[in-house]
Amino acid sequence: MSYRILIVDDSRTTRKMIARSLKMARIPVEEFVEADNGVEGIEALVNARVDMIFSDLNMPVMTGFEMIDKIKADDNTKEIPIIVISTEGSSLRIAELKAKGVEGYIRKPFKPEDVRDVVWQVVKESLK
Repeated sequence: MSYRILIVDDSRTTRKMIARSLKMARIPVEEFVEADNGVEGIEALVNARVDMIFSDLNMPVMTGFEMIDKIKADDNTKEIPIIVISTEGSSLRIAELKAKGVEGYIRKPFKPEDVRDVVWQVVKESLK
């Protein structure tokens, strides 16, 4: 199975690093869909079916927190796994994200192995 992955981050460089990390980890990707902020991320979900979402938290226009709330509140998108990649890494913040339904967390800066490990963990959980 190949995945369609939405990457939401206000840094184009970070979006490219996430995509490159997924390729290096040999995650089978059919297509990358990119968005600069939460509003564009929500719009992308209206226009494309995706299997997994990577999102930053601190973005202009609409934060990752707000976007996650909207995704998880919508019956059409609530089951899409979300992996947060952010500089915020307190245990309290991670617990808050897990309570919102976020399936994985990666702290910036990250290595390709970090991305691979979290993706495989999320994929394994979705197969149960």
